[in-house]
Amino acid sequence: MLSVLAHRLGGGTVSAPMMAGGLLLAFGAAVAASGRERPLAVILPLLGGVQAVLHVLFSLGHAPAVHDAVGHMHMSGLAPSMGMLVAHVWAAGLTALWLARGEAALWGLLRRLAVRLRLVLVAYLRPMCEPVVVVVAPEPGRLRSALLASAVPRRGPPYTQVPLLSG
Repeated sequence: MLSVLAHRLGGGTVSAPMMAGGLLLAFGAAVAASGRERPLAVILPLLGGVQAVLHVLFSLGHAPAVHDAVGHMHMSGLAPSMGMLVAHVWAAGLTALWLARGEAALWGLLRRLAVRLRLVLVAYLRPMCEPVVVVVAPEPGRLRSALLASAVPRRGPPYTQVPLLSG
């Protein structure tokens, strides 16, 4: 629906069959990529490919005139103008970053939940007569931003040794 809205804001028209085809395409790509955590290197090309196919699909349903009154950014037929190409690259890049970060957060949450659920199940579902030996798996580490990965967590001015003056 985001691609339909962006196409409409760009001045294009989208018919109901084209909208249904775009929905099926996006849903099919999402189902094919589901089931495990995907990194940005997988999400970005997938989104770029889906956007290219959606562009062609929506352009087939819209035949732009040479001087489109509403300012649709197509130059001719299926070939995008530079503005349209930049818009597609920005949309795919930002959406891929958003999805990759959200997916990493969701999978990290699910891993933590699995570790804690295992502890609860071991503690409460064992019979009371058996001794309980709990083997705790290490909890996955917290996500850190790649921008701050090399930051030093100390505060204050740098330490310098000042020679003592004896006098």
